[in-house]
Amino acid sequence: MAGYSGITAGYLILGDRPCLVETGTATSAPVVRDALASLGVGPGDLATIVVTHIHLDHAGGVGDLAGFYPEAEIVVHEKGARHLADPSRLMASARMVWGDKLDVLFGEMSPTEAARIRALGDTGSVDLGNGRTLSSHYSPGHAKHHVGLIDSGTGDLYVGDAAGVYLPQTGDLRPATPPPDFDLRTALDSIALFEALGPQRLLFSHYGPVDDVQETLERSAEELRVWVDLTRQAHSAGMDLDHAVAMVRERTRERYAALQADDATAEQFELLSGAPSNVAGIIHWLDRVQP
Repeated sequence: MAGYSGITAGYLILGDRPCLVETGTATSAPVVRDALASLGVGPGDLATIVVTHIHLDHAGGVGDLAGFYPEAEIVVHEKGARHLADPSRLMASARMVWGDKLDVLFGEMSPTEAARIRALGDTGSVDLGNGRTLSSHYSPGHAKHHVGLIDSGTGDLYVGDAAGVYLPQTGDLRPATPPPDFDLRTALDSIALFEALGPQRLLFSHYGPVDDVQETLERSAEELRVWVDLTRQAHSAGMDLDHAVAMVRERTRERYAALQADDATAEQFELLSGAPSNVAGIIHWLDRVQP
């Protein structure tokens, strides 16, 4: 994504019915295809493509990969399904937010044939073959079309963005609270749901696997509360967005080793979970609940 490796993760579950979880951006779709080929998965082999939610860094490549793998069923929560079939509104909204940066960051999502899309309800299941399943659990808070996915064979939980973003180089964890869907109570409930599922590992879309499940989920909830408390203070003081972002950025800086590291690591961390997007999402929520 945006020329960086190690920003977005796609996970291939090999088995009787190979399944790809997350596609990354449209611009990285050829990278994903080549990686699958190197692992022995050809155009007719992939059974399923699942996305945790439809944001462009997770599902932007769905249409392209659906074309590369014509046998694959595309699985998404029902609140996101129509946007995969017709991405025009999603792309228009993203362009309003990102402007010219959109093409560099994400590329253009291609439509997916509606007949190939399976829309999940609040729970659902993907057949991985040989009795193994990937169970879907509705987990909004970050996005209203977000699901977590747990593998019955390994106990791996694909957390999307509901537990925040993780930087493996430094072990930092930071929330992901963009507008317009962020809601604190719902986000904390989703983290509690993840704890209740009893996963063996957390597989972050940004970025990589984490073994210490309990501590990581507790940190995830704590980070949310810290960012919301600080943003609420700024908002109550009447600060505009720019000043609120500056205050929250300054008061959270010491929490993250990445921001004390080299410029490239700090820039990567900011791209993963930008303070302007996080603060804007929290303010959008505050304006709804405390106008």
